[in-house]
Amino acid sequence: MHELSIAANIIEIAEEFVHDHDGAKIISVEIEMGKLSGVVRESLEFAFEFATKNTVLENAEVIIIEIPGKAKCNKCSTEFELSGWDSICHSCNSADFEITGGKELRVSSFTID
Repeated sequence: MHELSIAANIIEIAEEFVHDHDGAKIISVEIEMGKLSGVVRESLEFAFEFATKNTVLENAEVIIIEIPGKAKCNKCSTEFELSGWDSICHSCNSADFEITGGKELRVSSFTID
């Protein structure tokens, strides 16, 4: 379960943030997670429950914002939303496309008290 190591990395980012902001208390952390990132939302949420005990995120709300997959067709240049890796262009039915979004995984913000 790589979601546990992802949760641990986010906790490290939060600890650095708290250190850099004079011990601020984090109320919530917002994470942007692409649908094509390979991360299972439910597993990440479970990992957070386990990993945040006795850390700066122990009582913080974890807000996960899902970013849809996006692509641009190499054949007709249509930009479209991807429902999964096996998608095709909605205009020309081509499977030749470049992924332009939805693979990201990042901490976008902390709310502090």
